[in-house]
Amino acid sequence: MADAPKARRKAERRGHRAEWLAVLYLRLKGYRVVATRYKTHAGEIDIIARKGDLAVFIEVKARREAQVAIDAVTPSAMRRIRATSDVWLARQPDFHRLSQRYDIVACLPGRLPRHFPDAF
Repeated sequence: MADAPKARRKAERRGHRAEWLAVLYLRLKGYRVVATRYKTHAGEIDIIARKGDLAVFIEVKARREAQVAIDAVTPSAMRRIRATSDVWLARQPDFHRLSQRYDIVACLPGRLPRHFPDAF
């Protein structure tokens, strides 16, 4: 049982590192990151970024293969992300101008992150 908290902490550190890498990568691609680990009663979004009038809600997954990372975003996770994005959008003064998109960034060992725009 003592190994479970240790494994959980290790997974959390790996996830935070992946999010940090994803933020850097997205900034290099011209996105303006406006929030990380955005939480509401509806759920959590790893990264919220903007590019002009586009609001992008990004789920970050650290996996060994890109397809495994994509498959790790379950339908229930997608629903939670969409519900949370609705809360964020409602709080934006320019929400009526914004279009939205849901992306996945896969952080793979020893490689640059892979960005999958409009993943769901």
